[in-house]
Amino acid sequence: MAIPEWIKKDIPRRKFALSLLRRLNSRNLNTVCEEAKCPNIGDCFKRGTATFLIMGDICTRSCVFCAVKKGEPYPLDPEEPLRVAEEVNNLGLNHVVITSPSRDDLSDRGASFYSKTVSEIKKRSPHTTVEVLVPDFKGSLDAIKEVVDSGIDVLNHNIETVPRLYPIVRPEANYEQSLNILKEASEYAPSLPLKSGLIVGLGEEKEEVISVMRDLLFVNCNILTIGQYLRPSKKLLPVMRYVHPGEFREYKILGEEMGFDYVASAPLVRSSYHADEALMIYKDKELK
Repeated sequence: MAIPEWIKKDIPRRKFALSLLRRLNSRNLNTVCEEAKCPNIGDCFKRGTATFLIMGDICTRSCVFCAVKKGEPYPLDPEEPLRVAEEVNNLGLNHVVITSPSRDDLSDRGASFYSKTVSEIKKRSPHTTVEVLVPDFKGSLDAIKEVVDSGIDVLNHNIETVPRLYPIVRPEANYEQSLNILKEASEYAPSLPLKSGLIVGLGEEKEEVISVMRDLLFVNCNILTIGQYLRPSKKLLPVMRYVHPGEFREYKILGEEMGFDYVASAPLVRSSYHADEALMIYKDKELK
């Protein structure tokens, strides 16, 4: 299936990002921007935002839409939280997103490592807002509490797709469990902004997307991102449909009418797209 012109012309230049990526790689730091082949990498770096991939670049799960490597991860690097925090401070980042591959090999699924990383960032860069994009931790409420208690400014857990497609797209995950992660976080920390994301073009129907949006609102998710699935390699799922920009605009308008505080919906939107802007708009609305 040919990539439509509206996607080709909007892919930003990556030149600005390359020197920064080389710098981070020299410090043995990973970004999901690079590992997941994000098309917005240059744009985010220019905005003073970056998304760090902690706990290595190998995932214990085999989702068939994601470019992150799969297999047996390496042991955790105990110095990584400090290196991330130092680089956030050195770069003077306004907003940082911390994410990871799923680490089902760890007893706490990596929750304590998230907590340590956030704590180190907050010590050195108290004015930097920190968003975490977490896996489902196998549904562990204790893991969610530990991450929330570390002082994060936004909790993000991506729902990714509609329930019908979970057995194909996320065979080792569970739709209800992912929703419950957000629900439990909302009940534990009612004032904490919650965020989730969807990718479309995998074979879902429009009404199914809208149904997921309703489910997210029901568990008090405040911020939503919707973007086009772009096949990272021939080993992964093919694109079933390129969603027209007009349909993305419909989702944005509908989401705002439904009650989301912020909706980013466009072909190249990814979970961390304009993450700093989403948080600012959320806070402005909460103050009114």
